[in-house]
Amino acid sequence: MRQLRDSGHRVVRLVRRPVAHEDERQWDPAAHEIPAAAIEEADAVVNLSGASLSRLPWTYRYKRQILHSRLDATSTLAQAIAAAKSPPTVFVSGSAVGYYGDRPHEVLDEESSRGSGFLPRVVESWEGATRAADATTRVVHARTGLVLGDGGALAPLQLLARLGLAGPLGDGRQVWPWISLHDEAAAIRHLLFDSTLRGPVNLVGPNPASAGEIAQLTAHRLGRPYWLPAPRWAIIAGLADAGRGLLLADQRIRPSRLLDDGFEFREPTAEKAIVSGLT
Repeated sequence: MRQLRDSGHRVVRLVRRPVAHEDERQWDPAAHEIPAAAIEEADAVVNLSGASLSRLPWTYRYKRQILHSRLDATSTLAQAIAAAKSPPTVFVSGSAVGYYGDRPHEVLDEESSRGSGFLPRVVESWEGATRAADATTRVVHARTGLVLGDGGALAPLQLLARLGLAGPLGDGRQVWPWISLHDEAAAIRHLLFDSTLRGPVNLVGPNPASAGEIAQLTAHRLGRPYWLPAPRWAIIAGLADAGRGLLLADQRIRPSRLLDDGFEFREPTAEKAIVSGLT
């Protein structure tokens, strides 16, 4: 939001609680309720709503929440856009690189097929929930990787490092698709105002990094050791689908459409992203 406001745009937030500011509008995505005026007054809509994937463990009940929190928010917005007399020109809807699943030794881009497992099925349904808006508005699915900012995807790595428990997750060689917090926001801004792209767009950094490299860079940035491995079997035994989908998945993903569209990364390496995120 800060980058949008700094560029002179007015940002109106949708909130579930009673409004506390003139630039807020109350909605209830679980009940599919949203004020029509909130959509009518918007030039663009950004949807990043959904239950956190970093909350562990993924029980059966929480898996349902992961799915339905995304479907409820996205379908509510898409249907409101479709019904609007003056619909927004663009709808950037959150998505995830989880679409591709665990794909060792493959180079993946937006043309690659869906993977198998829980997260790929969630992402496919999530993206499908925008369908109602397709006839009136340019719809973009922002397939985001691990966002390397203070908190977010770095939070559990920071915690392990500060406790002196950082080390390889599995063998540590699995490729993690990452993006800096600044470039994630800048890419969304690019898709809103400087692009005609529609459909899936990978929001990941241009230079791949392994899980081990990211965890080691985080530990070293915090001045802590990197030494204690977490065996693959223990991660799967303790976290099941969350361990497979978040920590052990190997995904060498290219931001092909974003690069071809002229977007320039400020932090093109994981090291620069972590230094920026932990400054």
